[in-house]
Amino acid sequence: MAAGSFRRSIASQLSKVLDLPPENLIKSISAVPVSKKRHVADFQLSIASVIENSSSDCLAQDLQLQAQQLAERLKCDSVVSEISAGPGTVNFTINRELLAKTVLQQVWKDGSEYGVKSELFSTVPRQKAVIEFSSPNIAKKFHIGHLRSTIVGNFIANLKVALGHEVVRINYLGDWGMQFGLLGVGFQSFGSKEKLKSSPLQHLFEVYVQINKAAEDENIKKLAKDFFRKLEDHDEQTLSIWKQFRDLSIEEYIRIYKRLGVHFDEYSGESFYQEKAQEVLKMLEDKGLLQKTIKGTGVVDLSEKKDLSTVSTVMRSDGTSLYITRDLAAAIDRMNKHSWDTMIYVTDKSQSNHFQHLFQILKLMGYDWAERCQHVSFGLVQGMKTRRGEVIFLEDVLNEVRSRMLQNMTSTKTTKEIQDPVETAEKVGLAALIIQDFRGLLSSDYQFSWDRALQSRGDTGVFLQYTHARLHSLEQMHGNAELTDVNVACLQEPDAISLLQHLLRYDEVLYRSSQDLQPKHIVSYLLTLSHLAAVAHKTLPVKGSAPDVAQVGHSGAGVLEGGPEGGSIHQGFASPAVSPLGE
Repeated sequence: MAAGSFRRSIASQLSKVLDLPPENLIKSISAVPVSKKRHVADFQLSIASVIENSSSDCLAQDLQLQAQQLAERLKCDSVVSEISAGPGTVNFTINRELLAKTVLQQVWKDGSEYGVKSELFSTVPRQKAVIEFSSPNIAKKFHIGHLRSTIVGNFIANLKVALGHEVVRINYLGDWGMQFGLLGVGFQSFGSKEKLKSSPLQHLFEVYVQINKAAEDENIKKLAKDFFRKLEDHDEQTLSIWKQFRDLSIEEYIRIYKRLGVHFDEYSGESFYQEKAQEVLKMLEDKGLLQKTIKGTGVVDLSEKKDLSTVSTVMRSDGTSLYITRDLAAAIDRMNKHSWDTMIYVTDKSQSNHFQHLFQILKLMGYDWAERCQHVSFGLVQGMKTRRGEVIFLEDVLNEVRSRMLQNMTSTKTTKEIQDPVETAEKVGLAALIIQDFRGLLSSDYQFSWDRALQSRGDTGVFLQYTHARLHSLEQMHGNAELTDVNVACLQEPDAISLLQHLLRYDEVLYRSSQDLQPKHIVSYLLTLSHLAAVAHKTLPVKGSAPDVAQVGHSGAGVLEGGPEGGSIHQGFASPAVSPLGE
């Protein structure tokens, strides 16, 4: 790793002066973000982080003074050409030709694994992660929250796979409960077998809306309860109808997810755990955790003083299970089946209390691994509407973004003729959709804007795709020479150095995203990279330059694309996966 070799060299010198092991210093040395002022060092050491590892009598000293004193004790060498003190930092500038040569060769060599091999990950154990995401409810509205869950869960899964972890992707469907009693009765009254086969999600939703209106009638309510009771009693004919609803819906989901570049290793669901949920209730009772209320419902006391001030309801008065009971059964079953190291649930933040209760109950049941469960929550998206009105299904969003992008491409004079404009519009549109979603903190609500998302300039997914296309075109037009043939002395302009400095930061950005599972760090990095590349297109042109200088330019384009394998810097932009790390 380019940044790694420089960090090790700096840490080695610091180690001798500070009398600390080099490995203790590595994470205190960070690449400096690129500045418009340009004249910035490449790396900096945070004095405050070193003090944490040092003697306490240093704490009283002024950080600025300590930085100055340390800088004076260090010497330049063949790697470091300049050392200076900043506000609480010691700054290091790398020999410019060595910087260019090392970064270019490292990106070219590592390709899609650039940044992943960093020593920042050396202490991070390889783990098995179960990630539950998307999880729509069959027959109910596939709303924008499910889209967020889908792309966020996919990002986390892709990130973990890229970093060498084993991942199991689970789509836990809402495929059980009283709504299926209503749906069954509704289909008998309003359903069409032809419509069910041609457009299952749309038709089941229409039926569900109709039967809900009719459910004010007590007779309809009774019929729905009877239908669901038959389901719970495994009545063959009733189960057959339910299974048809479920199977056709999953077929439709798979087709739609494919457009997003998303796949699942398991399609699970609440229906899998209706019987195991009864086993959970028995376990809770045996452990003395299940208490009955006056109304006959079963609760678990989660209060610290055990005064029932905070309870979680886990059983209806008729003895049947609830959503949380089935979630308990699912968590236990997944540990038995997959022996995971971490399990991540990706849902909107309104379910935060649900998961707090889930994890607390698991701990009370004696499952220490509950501490390794995590809820990654996200905020709400407002303003997501198609031209026809409110969004109902994910497919409406995908069709809308493709349609709008195609219209933008057609009306833009600079758009070149391409083989499949519809497919291109879909991929670029998806990038636009996802990048707008990933730019901020996941927990924040945000106002969606089609116009802002689909702009070709600024911090958008369209701009990222455009940058990738330009670099790819440059590489195709001017060949693909080995970097050993490149004279790096030609790569010393300020704009070239800024790009190289930015590439140094990639492993730190990956590491940060791996720690908090926020895509915004990678998105911000890539947008800055694209802006730096846009400036370089103007100030470091390949066309019209001397052959040796042009050679450096188009080799640099290959490096920004990620080397011969199409590296992680852009991987996924030109594919339906469109998460910053691709699939």
